[in-house]
Amino acid sequence: MNKQNFEQQFTSISDQIWEFAETRYQEFRSSALQADFLEKEGFTVTRNLGGIATAFSASFGSGHPVIGLLGEFDALPRMNQTADVPEKQADRPSAAGHGCGHNLLGTGTMEAACLIRDWLLQTHSEGTIIYFGCPAEEGGAGKAFLTRSGCFDGLDFALAWHPGSKTGLIKEALANVRVIFDFTGKSAHAAAHPELGRSALDACELMNVGVNYLREHVKSDARMHYAYLNDGGDAPNIVPASATLLYALRAPESAYVAELYERVGDVAKGAALMTGTKVSYRTVSAYADLLSVPAMEKLMMEAMQKAEKPEYTEADYAYAAQFAADENSSSIDTNILPADQTINLGSTDVGDVSWQIPTGLIGVATEATGCALHTWQIVAQGKSPLAHKGMHYAARILFAAAKKLYESPELCEQIQENYRAVKGKRNYHSMLPDSVKPGDF
Repeated sequence: MNKQNFEQQFTSISDQIWEFAETRYQEFRSSALQADFLEKEGFTVTRNLGGIATAFSASFGSGHPVIGLLGEFDALPRMNQTADVPEKQADRPSAAGHGCGHNLLGTGTMEAACLIRDWLLQTHSEGTIIYFGCPAEEGGAGKAFLTRSGCFDGLDFALAWHPGSKTGLIKEALANVRVIFDFTGKSAHAAAHPELGRSALDACELMNVGVNYLREHVKSDARMHYAYLNDGGDAPNIVPASATLLYALRAPESAYVAELYERVGDVAKGAALMTGTKVSYRTVSAYADLLSVPAMEKLMMEAMQKAEKPEYTEADYAYAAQFAADENSSSIDTNILPADQTINLGSTDVGDVSWQIPTGLIGVATEATGCALHTWQIVAQGKSPLAHKGMHYAARILFAAAKKLYESPELCEQIQENYRAVKGKRNYHSMLPDSVKPGDF
């Protein structure tokens, strides 16, 4: 099969997943599409991985090194947008969209797995490649649950990428825990008998005020975000008896996130005490920070430089200009960030994998310059030639990195030694309670 036809297979799969736009733990069609394809391509597929219906692995080859490729395919809620339209479309609350490019992420990683399979066959090399179809990266911590289930045990290395507007290393990601706070009060008529009411909505508001004051007394790189998960009542003359908040607490290290958790929990208890309500809270999702390994980063940088780069046409630049944030710069960023810089990804459950196995993570430009993730602009560009070219480039980068690992036992040992040195005596402890199951959130 020639290169064009080979790549077209994955372009088609990516576009189908864009159309499916399935949110966390609901990626049934997206997961099945990828798993069925890889099974037909000769991979040994294990479905229902870690007891998660939309998770699977696809393995090819034998022996070491065993390299895992981490794919994703979940969309974001309320992120619908018509493809290629540079104006925001009307919001439909029930419609999701690929505002983080995961239709490209999983498919490009799967394409890399097929490139590696072909190379292993052609060269009769020893080694194993395993593609992991990982669900629910967006808020659901899919890889953290898979890590907890031991699904990545036995890997020697893991490789991953993420779509964006820049190409370069991703060397850091924030640890992140998501906590649901349920306040319960007492309903009453707000005019006739207000003294009988205990407002759960008041408790939520007081909690948020308390956390906003707390921001002055936490580390500057900590993050605390919140959202209401219900409307806190239906009418102003009825004291709301229940209201719920979702908090995301982030920091560069998991240990400090655990400290934030305790402090924010105390604020919630104080808000309940002030309002005469009760509060219960539970962790529903958690991500570890990313463990950076310089030797692995060097490998990924060399792979980015070595892999065949996309060739953009005037039409590509004109298309991207409709979405680019800065009209004074090139509409497509074709540069590779220097090795001393990093792409800021926020949080990712790849971090949990990185505390188990040396992990290489990169970003690859698949959209116009300056576009921010989790926006309608990303959804709109998700089926464009610009997106497809970046996806194929990412596949070639992952292939180049894996090939180097298969060819060089000395490099493998060097990365492992560096990994052990960086990790030191620190151990991975997931912030997910044992009682929390995938999909509880």
